Amino acid sequence: MSETELLQEPVGEDDWSAAMTEQGAAAETAPAVEAQAQPARIFPQFADDSPKAEHLQDFDLILDIPVQISVELGRTRIAIRDLLQLAHGSVVELNAAAGEALDVLVNGTLIAQGEVVVVNEKFGIRLTDIVTPSERMKKLNR
Repeated sequence: MSETELLQEPVGEDDWSAAMTEQGAAAETAPAVEAQAQPARIFPQFADDSPKAEHLQDFDLILDIPVQISVELGRTRIAIRDLLQLAHGSVVELNAAAGEALDVLVNGTLIAQGEVVVVNEKFGIRLTDIVTPSERMKKLNR
């Protein structure tokens, strides 16, 4: 099967479910170094003094807005002269070290870091660190 055919073959929900189940089973058998991963609490909680249904309706307005998620392996700067000399088999050195966490960006904004996983010959990313809003603000102030 060619690489193009592999990229076009959809990964089924069962494949990802099986991978997540396998991950859970591995976590149960391995010694617990950290507590189980919990969703990041990066958004303010709704106040209890107003009806939750009203907040959920407001939240529903944004649920269908598409966002672009990208994973960045690394970056580099090269001169146009060098760019024009690139050919099949050329190697471009990136600023990231091998084994370093990959950046997960939503609409160009860093929101998490993770590691590559392969499920049914398709790439995915397992999130290892969520960037909090305060950390994002610190990076903007640099």
